[in-house]
Amino acid sequence: MILRSLATQLSDAIAYSPAVALLGPRQVGKTTLALEIGQRYNALYLDLESEQDRAKLAQPELYLRDHQDRLVILDEIHRAPGLFPILRGLIDQSRRAGRNSGMYLLLGSASLDLLRQSGETLAGRIAYLELTPFHVLETRGMPMDDLWVRGGFPESLLAPDAGRSLRWRQDFIRTYLERDIPLFGPRIAAETLRRFWSMLAHHQGGLLNTAQLARNLGVNGKTAAGYLDLLVDMLLVRRLPPWHANLSKRLVKSPKTYVRDSGLVHALLNIPDKEALLSHPVVGQSWECYAIENLLDCATPTVQGHFYRTSGGAEIDLLLSWPDGIQWAVEIKRSLAPKLERGFHEACSDLQPAKKFVVYPGTERYHLAADIEAISLEELASELTPANL
Repeated sequence: MILRSLATQLSDAIAYSPAVALLGPRQVGKTTLALEIGQRYNALYLDLESEQDRAKLAQPELYLRDHQDRLVILDEIHRAPGLFPILRGLIDQSRRAGRNSGMYLLLGSASLDLLRQSGETLAGRIAYLELTPFHVLETRGMPMDDLWVRGGFPESLLAPDAGRSLRWRQDFIRTYLERDIPLFGPRIAAETLRRFWSMLAHHQGGLLNTAQLARNLGVNGKTAAGYLDLLVDMLLVRRLPPWHANLSKRLVKSPKTYVRDSGLVHALLNIPDKEALLSHPVVGQSWECYAIENLLDCATPTVQGHFYRTSGGAEIDLLLSWPDGIQWAVEIKRSLAPKLERGFHEACSDLQPAKKFVVYPGTERYHLAADIEAISLEELASELTPANL
C-alpha cells in the first residue's frame, strides 16, 4: 500500500466541510483512498455504477435521511447529478440540528457539468480536492525512472513488468475513448479523439495551435477546442498558461499543452520501455513535462504555475508564483551536467525571481552560479509541499 499524500488533506476537509468532492481520472485510486479514510468514520459506501446501490437510491431523500448520522461515500457521482439538490436540503437540515461537517464524500471523474452543478447547488457547503496519479514524493524507494516511463496510475506503475504496464495503459486509453468520455460530452468518434490525443502527445509541451490541430483532424477550430476542453476537464491534459506582466517585452500568449501522465504519453506513442523512449524524439519534452506535472502536483494549492517566453528568446520552463508576488524560476534539463542558456538568464533579469533552480536527473544539490542551484526533482518537490513552505 503506497500512502497518498492527499490523505491528510482529505481527512481535514471531511472534518470541517459538510460535503467533499474528490475528483480525479478513473483508476487513479479515489475509491481506495475514500474507503481507507471512511473506515475511521464507519462510512456508508454507495457505488452509483452498481445497479444494487442505485436501487437503494430509488427514493434518495428517504434513504439518505436514514443515514444522516454517518459519512456517506457516493462513488461515480456524475451518474446521478439529480442528487445535488437533495444533498443540499439534507445538509441544511443537519446544520440546523448542529452537525456541520463529515456528511458526504463525493467521488467522480471531473467534468464541467459536475463542477458546475455541485458548485451552483452546494455553494458554501462543499470542498474540492484533486487526486492525481502517484508523484515522486509518494514513490520514494522505487526505481527513479519507473514513474517517468510507466506513469503514476497505480495499476501501470505497479505492474510486474513493462509489457503488462503498457497493455494496461493501452486498455485504459481504449476504455476512456469508448466508454467514459461519451458520458461527459457529446458523442465523439473514438478514433477521432484518439488521433487528437496522440497529436497532443507528439506535440508534448508545445505551444497550443488550435487551428493547426483542427486542420490535421479535418474539423473546425471550435470542434478541436471542444476536444481539448474535454480532455483538460477530465484531468488528462494540462494547459500551462503563459506569464503576463506589464513589461516592455513581446510575450508569448498561447498556453503550452501536454498530456499530464507521462505513461499515457508513451502509450499513445507506442513506446514500450525506457530503451525505446531514450531513442524517441519526444524524450526531452516527455521528461520536462513529467517534471513540471510532478512539481505542480506536489506544490501547495496556493502556488500557481506558468511559463515565461518572449519573442526575443527569453524563457523559463516553469515559473512558480505565490499570492504575495514571490516567484521561483525553474529550468528543467535532462542532463547530469546541466548548462544554462542565455534565454534563462534574460528571463530572470526581466522578472527578478526570488529563487532560481535547475531541475536535473541527479541527486546532488549544488550551485551553478551564486544565485542558481541545481537540484533533484524529488528535493524541489519536497520544498514545495505545504509542510516545508
